[in-house]
Amino acid sequence: MVLRKFSSDALDSLCTREQLDLLNSIDTLRSQGISHYVSLPQIIVCGDQSSGKSSVLEAISGVSFPVKSNLCTRFPTELVLRKDTNVGVRVSIVPHHSRSEAEQRSLGSFCEELDSFDGLPQLVENAKAAMGISTHGKAFSNDLLRIEVSGPDRPHLTIVDLPGLIHSETKQQSAADVQLVQNVVQSYMKEPRSVILAVISAKNDYANQIVLRLARDADKSGDRTLGVITKPDMLVPNSESEKMFISLANNRDVEFRLGWHTLRNMDSDQGSWTLSDRDRKEREFFSQGAWAEMPSSWVGISSLRNRLSKVLLRQIAAELPSLIDEIQEKEDNCTQQLIRLGQPRATLDEQKSYLLSISQSFQALVKAAIDGTYNEPFFDNVQSTTGQQKRVRSIIQNMNEEFAELLNRRGHYRKIAEKKSQENDLKGQLLITRSDFINHIQEHMKRTRGRELPGTFNPMIIGELFKEQCSPWKDLTHQHILGTWEVVEKFLSLLTGYVADEATSMILFDKVISPALDQLKENLIKASEELVGSHQKGHPITYNHYFTENIQKIRADRRAVALRQKIKDFFRVDTLRNPYFQGSYDLEGLVQSLLSFDEPDMIRFASAEALDCMLAYYKVALKRFIDDVAVEVVEVKLVQSLSDIFTPLKVFEMPAELVSRIAGESDENRALRQQLSRKLQVLDKGLWTCRQFVSGRGIGMNGTKEAHHLETKAGKGDGLGLWPNEEEDVISPEYYVDSSAEASSLQAQPSECNEDYGGPAEESPSFVQVNASPPGTMFVFGESPSRAATKKSKSKKKGKRPHRA
Repeated sequence: MVLRKFSSDALDSLCTREQLDLLNSIDTLRSQGISHYVSLPQIIVCGDQSSGKSSVLEAISGVSFPVKSNLCTRFPTELVLRKDTNVGVRVSIVPHHSRSEAEQRSLGSFCEELDSFDGLPQLVENAKAAMGISTHGKAFSNDLLRIEVSGPDRPHLTIVDLPGLIHSETKQQSAADVQLVQNVVQSYMKEPRSVILAVISAKNDYANQIVLRLARDADKSGDRTLGVITKPDMLVPNSESEKMFISLANNRDVEFRLGWHTLRNMDSDQGSWTLSDRDRKEREFFSQGAWAEMPSSWVGISSLRNRLSKVLLRQIAAELPSLIDEIQEKEDNCTQQLIRLGQPRATLDEQKSYLLSISQSFQALVKAAIDGTYNEPFFDNVQSTTGQQKRVRSIIQNMNEEFAELLNRRGHYRKIAEKKSQENDLKGQLLITRSDFINHIQEHMKRTRGRELPGTFNPMIIGELFKEQCSPWKDLTHQHILGTWEVVEKFLSLLTGYVADEATSMILFDKVISPALDQLKENLIKASEELVGSHQKGHPITYNHYFTENIQKIRADRRAVALRQKIKDFFRVDTLRNPYFQGSYDLEGLVQSLLSFDEPDMIRFASAEALDCMLAYYKVALKRFIDDVAVEVVEVKLVQSLSDIFTPLKVFEMPAELVSRIAGESDENRALRQQLSRKLQVLDKGLWTCRQFVSGRGIGMNGTKEAHHLETKAGKGDGLGLWPNEEEDVISPEYYVDSSAEASSLQAQPSECNEDYGGPAEESPSFVQVNASPPGTMFVFGESPSRAATKKSKSKKKGKRPHRA
């Protein structure tokens, strides 16, 4: 096949041989299909309707598009230039994902080849018809027209021409069309690796052109936007409008870091013409009038190609490290999804094998959770709600401590107060004075007297008083164990969803985990009721010396209070803090008063003794009960039973029907595995391609490259069309390190990635001197904004001022 009427000069000047390998790598990624999963560097041509976008694209690429004054781009057009031994043009449609399956198959089958660009306009019309634009009255489409130009002298490059932005609806363009076009343009603009060519027509006031607002919204820093002014020949010479656009071209009104460029394209009404005619007319226009004063690097298609070459090259080199990181992250996520899906499982043995692997992972993570070793990825994100719920040992420890505090505060039914209070109930507790408590016991003893002597009490009354005093234990314990069970249930739900795919985890939890949890709940309730019953139904038993110590302490405290009161009454003082008393006193009377502790009412005396014994025993029993709940109920009956819920042995004992129901693969899972497998293959190839280029070309994983050689090879003149005396303005200040000493020290250190991706650092220096920069300024090529911002922050912390941009 012979490709006729095609000049390669335009395409050749866009990329040099030095840059070809870098661009080839990116297009290789695109051809592998990785652009479905990650965004790739590309040039997108945007502008308002009839702003001259397609003419700009034609001038850049040398490919003729159907440009008419009454015809606008109705769909995204992707021009793919490929280096290939076969020469030709291939046109296809990439249907939008919103299309139905039938429409996607129909549009996907549209594929035609040409041996000349003469047939391209008609082929575009055919594509429009296939998209339904002309036949169904549809004005625009978000399907993609893909034009692939291949040849041995073609560089790998992708340029996208987007539909023109519409200001208002018309008879031919509905409000839905207006919004559709804007959504399509914004979706391309927001990709951080796209270089935006914002095309502005000089026929209209640029302040009213939508593309400027959208470009600044998508690229707030202006680092990846290059403004292009078209149709300057429509301006009246020396008019205010011409002066306004010249000011715009000088980057004074709307500032982009990449600046502005001006083109003079041919009018489609001027009849047939060649690209050579177009370039000649453009040179004539910019050689006269006010535009002649503009630097040659800011006007004309030839210098624009040079600028785009450098901008695209720098964008690719800057984004390559982050692109590798993104591909690696998506590859890891894809691998994890495939692991959860497991191997294909059509037979019973395959299904059992899958469940066995799940049970092993399940047991390992349960053990880690109850041991409190949170090193596995499953336990990440502790700050999130689900991250905390996975750390079950930590939660249960905290709950046990809260339960102990609650029981100490609210576990006793009668709470002794020094004075009577109008509050009789404090959340189930009865507030009572000691005297009233003794009165209550006294009445109880009168009704239950046995053979005990006066002044003594029946030992069984201690058990009865204790049972009444610890009556809140049952409800408080029940609330606590249900709370711990719910924590475990949530943990196992998250764990099951982690070790198995969604469909399997839901059935596994419903058929295996949930029934086992219900059984654990029954065991918990039974164990807690037995524990509470052992304290409330039997008689008090303790051999703990703490019991006698408590009795002695209670009695000593009460005696101390009585002694202080007698001494204060004797000396007629309110406090005993004053050590000096004057006057004559009956000290013998004081002694008799201190010794007179007799209680004339023998039943009341026995009641007070019984109260002291009950309170002493309550303290001993409370401590033992709190520990028993934590150990014998929560730990033994719940926590230690978790590892037995889903074991490999239980998998072997499962009926075949249950195994198939849990592990049998659905059609959705089979389709998902195929999709993930294809995605993983594409991502793996893409990652290998990126790393091969990084290793072979000396671009470190920190985004640096030996830039000077590529920059000087990129084209003649000042390349990017930099402003006079502001050669660095085209590059953001983050691309500079304002310290040659720091740069030298960094250059002397091997790159972190050299072991994996390349040779020693001196073979691929990260920093090179830029002639246009002041002495001592080092140029860092190809750093992405995020990495550069980090360097800038570190530079400021060291007191270094970044270079002006």
